Amino acid sequence: MELGAFSISLAVKDLAASRAFYEKLGFSVFGGDAAQNWLMMRNGDYVIGLFHGMFEANLLTFNPGWDSNANKLTEFTDVREIQRRLKAQGVVFESEADESTTGPAHFVVVDPDGNTILVDQHV
Repeated sequence: MELGAFSISLAVKDLAASRAFYEKLGFSVFGGDAAQNWLMMRNGDYVIGLFHGMFEANLLTFNPGWDSNANKLTEFTDVREIQRRLKAQGVVFESEADESTTGPAHFVVVDPDGNTILVDQHV
């Protein structure tokens, strides 16, 4: 099952301070909007998102329909199909995508250790 682009979404207390810290580690901003309290940063193949006031805790994030540069893919597994496959395997959902829709949607699951996983399709 192809989940799409992967990143770590960090819940940060101070967006500017976090940006400065990760820039020291070699990350640079390639997306997002500081005025809306979020930035996407890259260091080679590694991607992190910095989010102030949007999440309570850090998330593992997958984006069906995007490559690692947030470019739209021509072929991908829709988030609703991924959700159906996981449900068939008994995975419990914190929130679900509306399977009667098309286009952007998301769902949230939590792994056995309490790590939150967001599968967030933007296309």
